[in-house]
Amino acid sequence: MKKLTALLLACILVFATFALVGCKENQQLSPTEEIIAQAQTMSLEELARKAIEESNGKTFNGVGNSSRGKTALPYFIDYLKTIDPDYTLEFTWNQPKNNTIFEMLEADASTTAGTYSMTLIQDGNQIESKMVQTGILDRFIPKGWAEANNTTAEEYDGYLALQTLNKVFMYNCVNAEKTYTNIWDFVREGEHGLFMDIDSEIVGKNFLYMLTKPQYAAELKKSYDLLEGAQKTYVDNVVNEVAATADELGLDANGKYALAWIKLWVGSYSAQTDDGPICNSLVKSSAVDQFGLIVYSKLRSVEESADVSKNNIKIAAYQDNYQGLAGYGYCHYLFVTDNSPLPWTACAFIAYMTETQKGFDAWGKDIGGYSSNPVVAEENEKVHQHKTGGMAEDGSVLFDCLNDRGFEFWEPRLVIEDPEYCASVAFTVGNWIEGLEKYKG
Repeated sequence: MKKLTALLLACILVFATFALVGCKENQQLSPTEEIIAQAQTMSLEELARKAIEESNGKTFNGVGNSSRGKTALPYFIDYLKTIDPDYTLEFTWNQPKNNTIFEMLEADASTTAGTYSMTLIQDGNQIESKMVQTGILDRFIPKGWAEANNTTAEEYDGYLALQTLNKVFMYNCVNAEKTYTNIWDFVREGEHGLFMDIDSEIVGKNFLYMLTKPQYAAELKKSYDLLEGAQKTYVDNVVNEVAATADELGLDANGKYALAWIKLWVGSYSAQTDDGPICNSLVKSSAVDQFGLIVYSKLRSVEESADVSKNNIKIAAYQDNYQGLAGYGYCHYLFVTDNSPLPWTACAFIAYMTETQKGFDAWGKDIGGYSSNPVVAEENEKVHQHKTGGMAEDGSVLFDCLNDRGFEFWEPRLVIEDPEYCASVAFTVGNWIEGLEKYKG
């Protein structure tokens, strides 16, 4: 009966998704979608001229999960001034707290003339179910970005990501007696990793959803096969316990390993409110044998002192004997609002951020954030040299944890968010996760 219920829920979700998408496809294009269809055939300069014509002397309003849109907009305005020195544009950039961006966009969509022209937004699951399927946000794929990725707007079927960010396993190495060479080590008996609670930041829950996708479940199985002794026995007990549930949820043969890791993680992690405090805690000399799963870029803001150092931290994936998954990646996506008051300007700004190094620079200065445009990514690395960011002038290692190995290194070691997959298992795997008992320590 449980299996039938789970399958029915999944079928209802799939049917609803196709029904919504089908309705959208059968409808006539909205005025903004008609502009986007034209914009996707145009160069950045052509879009810039359209933006100048549309928004000169007006106010542009954006909203995003990242505050750095406020930094990028003046660069964009300066670019437009190279084409028309008399161009002027006022702007606002709103960064909602506590994941309220979806409510703000929903409220704005209910008005005929929207306030926000575009958004930079995270959490692929809610984007898919609440924003795209409902027609609140429209996808725009810049021509130059598509060409850099050897595709076209018509061929590319994903969302436009400004960047991929990573959250990685890192641990305090001061007088450390523990080693972490396997993703299963982070859910050993007695471990309590520091992690931003999945009820506080939904991308953390998406990470758990993604572990059940066949390719990542297979990686967990490979790492499981390396376990020995008491640790393997401890994990085996949980694998056997969740095996029937994996079948009921319609997961593949390795799904039980994914559910086992998820259950052990949810039942053991120490819930925190933000990655910043976690980072500040881990770098202390007193944080012996503590570890966390946090945003990699947080390490850049650590200030050295007698009791605090970036050298008190090791990145699990950078150790020679580490094997398997070492964190997860999620994206900042760019969309035009369907009732955008300045759609041409929104398209031009999005193209500028994704097609030029200067447009990406507000985010590109940090480790742990990687442009989705390979050309921009290469140019950005030349400017900021993240791979040598932790080196002293004499070539010696100053802070090894700051030597970002780049997206080519990280991509095969990360669980990368897939919005459609997350949305497809939100009712099934998601409901099961909601029922797990959390660590109460």
